Amino acid sequence: MSDPFYADAANEYLKRLNGYSKSEIVEIAEHRLPANPSDAQILIGLDKEQTSILSTIPNGAFTIALCVEGRSLDSIELSELLFGNTILNTSKYCFIVGGSHGLHENIKHSANMRLSLSKMTFPHSLARVVLLEQLYRCFKIAEGSKYHK
Repeated sequence: MSDPFYADAANEYLKRLNGYSKSEIVEIAEHRLPANPSDAQILIGLDKEQTSILSTIPNGAFTIALCVEGRSLDSIELSELLFGNTILNTSKYCFIVGGSHGLHENIKHSANMRLSLSKMTFPHSLARVVLLEQLYRCFKIAEGSKYHK
């Protein structure tokens, strides 16, 4: 993340999260495209990114693809999904955030779940901060903290 404002915010929430769980961010380089790429060029780029993304997903992780067409949850519902749902039976979660052209359809279809942060479009850096804050909030909700209020 090139903007120090977003980097500082993301690092702060990552530090807070690491007080609850081992959390890490794995960045995949976005495939370089021309200034005005064709649909075919975008698909080629997404395909190349897909290969990199799939190779970094931890074995046994419950994968959640962030995309606008995903399921909308409030903070309590997300916390219950992550901590109150024994059906998932996993301690590993992998949240996948796409680049400026989103995620390859195969990533979305192979994910265990699709999640939407909003119907609005956010820059990648802001989406990362929002996701990290919401994950921190989920831990605080699960422990009964007043942070959520």
